[in-house]
Amino acid sequence: MTEILQITFKISLLVFIISSMLSMGLGLTVRQIAEPLKNVKLVVLSLIVNFLLVPLLVYGIISIVPLNEGERIAMLLISIAAGAPFIPKLADIAKANIPFSMGLMLLLMVVTIFFMPLVVPYMLTGAEVSSWAIAKSLVVIMLLPLILALLIRAYWENGAKPMQGFFAKLTNIAMLLLIISLVILNTNHLIDKVGYPLLAILLLLVGAMVIGYYLGGTEKDIRVVSALGAGQRNISAALLVGTQNFDNPDITIMLVAVSIFGLFIMLPYAKKIGKSLTN
Repeated sequence: MTEILQITFKISLLVFIISSMLSMGLGLTVRQIAEPLKNVKLVVLSLIVNFLLVPLLVYGIISIVPLNEGERIAMLLISIAAGAPFIPKLADIAKANIPFSMGLMLLLMVVTIFFMPLVVPYMLTGAEVSSWAIAKSLVVIMLLPLILALLIRAYWENGAKPMQGFFAKLTNIAMLLLIISLVILNTNHLIDKVGYPLLAILLLLVGAMVIGYYLGGTEKDIRVVSALGAGQRNISAALLVGTQNFDNPDITIMLVAVSIFGLFIMLPYAKKIGKSLTN
């Protein structure tokens, strides 16, 4: 049973990321994605939020909340890993600005690829991080499907519409399977994290969302995306760095806990905002 769930988790994660990129790309043009990023002030604020203020928030959290070494390392890694593939889907659920969510995800993902290798060795003594090791999976799994979808949308618009609907449904199915398998596989680990680790995770998620929202400009649908983008960290990049550089299972368990508890917070928030924006 466990083996089946692990296979389900790996396949559903891969399908979710690829299908969500294809779905979003088939429904948008390059111009729609790039347009919100022409706002230089908003771009600068997004970078400050995700690569300065969130790390500072985490430093404050781990200096106050008692955590073991692996949990502290995981918190530090997740604080500098931004650009999660879930951001556009959460923006879609929240009925927020989807083009900006795509642009923000790409911006944060690209910066993460170059930012993590530069700062991790200074934050965590003994860690050596390869830019290509981080970039390879992100480029192949996220960027290439998105580029392919944007090309199809640009040169075959009539064919892109039915394809977009198919991949949107596939994304929803994969997300459901992903959440179910993730929760069942890690139930015991999640119970172990109840206490100070959970407190640290909640402070990170809620604090990052608050920072992102209030530094996300003046338009509500943009501020919502900014909040979701700050709160939903790039678990894939953090896991890649954590597993390649450290032999400490607490790091992986803590990162998985951040991912699961993050979804428990982000999904209800996105649904609630979606209802308010449509009323």
